[in-house]
Amino acid sequence: MPRALAAGQRCEVWIASLTTGARELILTSAVLLEAPNWAADNSALFLNGAGGLWRLDMSSRSLGQVPLTGIPELNNDHVLAPGCNHIYLSADDGHIYRAAIQGGEAVRVTEHDGSSHFLHGVSPDGRELAYVGVAAGDFAKPGLLITMPAGGGPGTTIDTGPGHCDGPEYAPEGEWIYLNTESFGDWPGHAQIARVRSDGSGLERLTRSGTADWFPHISPDGLHAAYLRFPAGTVGHPADLPVEVVTVSTADWNTALHTWTLRGGQGTLNVNSWSPDSTRFAYVAYPLG
Repeated sequence: MPRALAAGQRCEVWIASLTTGARELILTSAVLLEAPNWAADNSALFLNGAGGLWRLDMSSRSLGQVPLTGIPELNNDHVLAPGCNHIYLSADDGHIYRAAIQGGEAVRVTEHDGSSHFLHGVSPDGRELAYVGVAAGDFAKPGLLITMPAGGGPGTTIDTGPGHCDGPEYAPEGEWIYLNTESFGDWPGHAQIARVRSDGSGLERLTRSGTADWFPHISPDGLHAAYLRFPAGTVGHPADLPVEVVTVSTADWNTALHTWTLRGGQGTLNVNSWSPDSTRFAYVAYPLG
């Protein structure tokens, strides 16, 4: 079942400025929206909610559902293809689909290989996808970083060490895949930000913190990143916690440039939401009262 707001809870979509740290509330919704993507032409944000895909027009601030067929209800992982004419979407059946951004028939691209597939990254040339594979859909097992041809075909597992990994996303130049991983952690669930080359070499730890750090997103110019901090002791990426959205320079991951505190977690920053000019990004909060 898709997530829904609790009694007295609301969904807020925010835009935060990298340069000033100011933020702007652009939508309050009774639909629980998650995981904003920013369209390449600045015209809209794409989010999931109530099992569907939604388009939030940036000029009118109006929200409308994108008509998709041939796909089960969505979860919160979707990434625009280069050029933004198509979007890749994770669905609740554990598969990844491809559809035109205007809507229409969706086509499954993952194989029935016994795993659940959770999309997070599309390579800059559009030829490859990076996803988290969970064997037999058993979340007691750690998620694995897997890459596959964007048009379909078998996946290739990339070793990120022991423990769960999540949020794999290609850098703008395509050489690196950024992710969060428990392989460097000090306690169960202690995710830290890391990167590994797309050929599987050179795993490198980037954050050294006492928090659980998730979902690194690199700005289009490659100079900055946003990610999500969960409180120490958090296992996984649950909803409705006091979390922090953080921006850093990609040259120094351990010095925060700006920090925004909010109620959220799951759905707040699951996918890359940077504006095309790298000056702003979107996130979602779920306050009560």
